[in-house]
Amino acid sequence: MSESPITLYRLQACPYCERVVRMLNELDLEYRSRYVEPMHSERNVVKRVSGARSVPAIVDPETGVTMSESANIVEYLESTYAEGGA
Repeated sequence: MSESPITLYRLQACPYCERVVRMLNELDLEYRSRYVEPMHSERNVVKRVSGARSVPAIVDPETGVTMSESANIVEYLESTYAEGGA
């Protein structure tokens, strides 16, 4: 595994963010959380990274992937890091 963990941009108590956290934990992946502003219009750090202000968003330095949308992230994590994945 890379020395640089996955970065997860998230909100407190966000069910979509928690879905991604559960998958990261299930796959025993190292990650760091960056909590972002609750006000959508203030999430400039996420927009700079992913091109959108929506969370959750991840940056995976191992593969160079940046993405948002919890369902897409969970699918990506499973296909990339689960046993038998790509």
